[in-house]
Amino acid sequence: MKKPILNIGLIGTGFMGKAHALGFAAAPRVFDLTHDLVLHTVADVFEGAALAAARAYGFAHHTTDWRAMVADPAIDVISITAPNALHKEMSLAAIAAGKHVYCEKPLAPLAADALEMAVAAEAAEVKTQVGFNYLCNPMLGLARQMIEAGELGELRGIRVIHAEDYMNDPATPYSFRHDKAGGGALADIGSHALATAEFLCGPITRVLGDCVTMVPERPSPTGPRRVEVDDVGRAFLRFASGATGSVEGNWISTGRKMQHDFEVYGTKGALAFSQEHFNVLTYFSTQDPKGRQGFRRIEAGPDHAPYGLFCVAAGHQLGFNDLKAIEVAGFVNAIGGKGPEPFNFRQGLRIQGLVEAIQTSSTQEAWIGV
Repeated sequence: MKKPILNIGLIGTGFMGKAHALGFAAAPRVFDLTHDLVLHTVADVFEGAALAAARAYGFAHHTTDWRAMVADPAIDVISITAPNALHKEMSLAAIAAGKHVYCEKPLAPLAADALEMAVAAEAAEVKTQVGFNYLCNPMLGLARQMIEAGELGELRGIRVIHAEDYMNDPATPYSFRHDKAGGGALADIGSHALATAEFLCGPITRVLGDCVTMVPERPSPTGPRRVEVDDVGRAFLRFASGATGSVEGNWISTGRKMQHDFEVYGTKGALAFSQEHFNVLTYFSTQDPKGRQGFRRIEAGPDHAPYGLFCVAAGHQLGFNDLKAIEVAGFVNAIGGKGPEPFNFRQGLRIQGLVEAIQTSSTQEAWIGV
């Protein structure tokens, strides 16, 4: 039986635009989706970039006018990978046109904007997805299962860090990420750490933040520009469960290319994970006999769904773009009524609310209730 079609419109052709395009291309070849996917139109402000992306990724059309693409009745899904400050305008336009929307994180510069976006999507009854694809890793799913099954006992604490070095050089030019509407390191990559913390340990109820600007100005075509966002954002956390923890978002971590790490501690065991080796989860159990205790290595394999759909052999490993394909599959099946939205705008609003609470706490130098 022939499946219905979803025509995809993509805004943006940079790093995340490519990741979204590859995710849409791979998902129907790996998963049994409710719809077939057609790469219809790609939009970029630069004609050359739009044309090159259309040719490279297989889009039938390209344009420099995202508004015209959003208004096109042939397109069903709008995928947004534009700068953070544009997410709200683009999402609201797509929602008003009756499109389903897949938007990269952070959802919006302000929680108030994210709320407006979530409410609009719910009123229009369209499906939404925010790009938190690290949560799609089968090893994170396994960690959550083990925690929920009580294998770690009573949760006591978690530490999560997301650190990279792409802003480490003070000569790196001022970009949309340095604008207040961009959000800073905490919103840009610390949001991943916050999403992971709640994914594993449940709701955060209080935060104590410390957000620091280490590079006060950046070069730009018009001369040096002052930076008003954080290069490092940290927070201590209290969870509804009684557990405590900490998170860090840091884009000036010398030498780090992709550190998204966590450690979770309970009364009966512990888990440790590094995104730099993200096909491995390590587990410590207090039930092991004395003299035999230590962190044991759990290799990703077909027993950890949906790994087996990509490869039949354990230890051969998934990659970053495979996580995007998993994220796309969940979103498309939610559109088709086959399961809930994996991480919708309401959940994206939750993360932005946590970011703002940490920023407020840092300014006030005080604990803030969430």
